[in-house]
Amino acid sequence: MSIKHHLDALKRRFERNERILDPVFRVHEFSDPADQEIVGFFSAALAYGRVASFLRTIDSLLVMMGPSPAAFVRRFDPARDAFGIVTLKHRWTRGIDLVALMWILRRMIEKSGSLEEFFLEAYRSEAKDVTSALESFSLRALSLDHDFVYGSEKRTGVLYFFPRPSKGSGCKRLNLFLRWMVRQDGIDLGIWRRVDAAKLIVPLDTHVARVSQCLRLTKYKSPGWAMALDITNSLRKLDPSDPVKYDFTLCHLGMLEKCGFERPHRDTRCPLRGLCQPRFRRRR
Repeated sequence: MSIKHHLDALKRRFERNERILDPVFRVHEFSDPADQEIVGFFSAALAYGRVASFLRTIDSLLVMMGPSPAAFVRRFDPARDAFGIVTLKHRWTRGIDLVALMWILRRMIEKSGSLEEFFLEAYRSEAKDVTSALESFSLRALSLDHDFVYGSEKRTGVLYFFPRPSKGSGCKRLNLFLRWMVRQDGIDLGIWRRVDAAKLIVPLDTHVARVSQCLRLTKYKSPGWAMALDITNSLRKLDPSDPVKYDFTLCHLGMLEKCGFERPHRDTRCPLRGLCQPRFRRRR
């Protein structure tokens, strides 16, 4: 049985599993595409570390933003509206970083009308993938004036929201946001209709990297943009029109700790047993 057959079966199974925790389901709580864009960006931006931890931060932020997050961002005034937000913290992301991000998103909407339109300014349908569009998106976002938000404080926190492929970053959270916005199935919303799903890059995290190494989907050992491209190219052979369709499956397979990567005694629990070829560490 092929890898594609197994991944398709696992994809159907994971999509039906209501107990799976994933930030994309926070986006599904909103019906207005403008709200979905904003909630999606914040949810993807905070999606690192322990799931329960970042979901609590997302939920706290959504409460502060009220019933229409998009309306909140459009009228956001740091001097008036930042009071509760600055108290939030998720690992190395401070509340002041979220205030700066909210101001940047407001400026994007003022400039282009929506986050989609801001992204499309550098998107080219003839390009092989979204690499150059992501690079431009981050550069242009950080060029929008936000230094006043920080005052004398360091502004390094906001840089973390806008990584760049040219710097070697896997850009996991930006690619995750794009996956949610562009693809459409039982998980992803597909509200951005002018970006081709075939151009997307897999949102690379430790779980996707580990399972992909097991399945020999990549030759790289260290996570980064090169590995993300390599895995995407391998997945493109399984589905050229939608290579990142298996991201949700690969990620949650790793999160459930059923992958036997470098742990042969746990291989019997792995749904992909017999297909994976883990490189076991030699004992000294």
